[in-house]
Amino acid sequence: MSNGPIGVFDSGYGGLTVLKEITAILPQYDYIYLGDNARSPYGSRSFDTVYHYTLQCVEWFFAQGCPLVILACNTASAKALRTIQQNDLATIAPGKRVLGVIRPTTEIIGNFTKTKKVGILGTSGTVQSNSYPIEIEKFFPAVTVYQQACPMWVPLIENDEHNSPGADYFIKKNIGQLLTQSAEIDTILLACTHYPLLLDTLKQYVPAGTTILSQGEIVANSLVDYLQRHPDLESKCNKNGQLDFFTTDSAEDFDHHGAVFFGKPVKSTHLEL
Repeated sequence: MSNGPIGVFDSGYGGLTVLKEITAILPQYDYIYLGDNARSPYGSRSFDTVYHYTLQCVEWFFAQGCPLVILACNTASAKALRTIQQNDLATIAPGKRVLGVIRPTTEIIGNFTKTKKVGILGTSGTVQSNSYPIEIEKFFPAVTVYQQACPMWVPLIENDEHNSPGADYFIKKNIGQLLTQSAEIDTILLACTHYPLLLDTLKQYVPAGTTILSQGEIVANSLVDYLQRHPDLESKCNKNGQLDFFTTDSAEDFDHHGAVFFGKPVKSTHLEL
């Protein structure tokens, strides 16, 4: 198998918050980012639809030579990752790997809570999948997990309304719905890679001392560990510091919005899948 870049996938822009942290810690590798913006959002779509969209994009990454693909999308990780790992990889690319964002987070989240009460804020699809309670139970059986779907947050962010009074209304409403489930929640996970853009507003509506976790740094540190533990795969990842962006929708729109998520200018190429 020839060498290639590390693939980073999201249904839209949110995965750029993960890529931002990965490239900060591991700048030496080559990366390809693909946002499936034309079919975004994934959060409200069925398991079967998300699986087929995600598999199609993973196969595209493999065709670009990527030995490793990271699903930097909670909905894709919740609804498609396991099926791809268990049913598809052995057939389409037995020497390659696909990783998600849920496992790295659930492996450590219990270390942050003193009350053993954790809140999850995510898309409707991620919450309905129940992936976080199931995975957290495996590592921290004493932790109780409370979930709240926030269906308006991604549209607000992607329409540049995340700093508006309208965004405040929905953030306050959904935080209230989560905290009503338990006043003892002391750790809240932003289980959508868009949500770090709301962090300053979120802090206004949670009790003082509450820990709010974003996934970018967690996933980046987990990738460091994974590459150290899999030297054969690591050796197949190109190291030229190259970064390429692709979108299935308008490249102009992607560049405009993507810069907000990535924290610096991006230049993308339109892709027809």
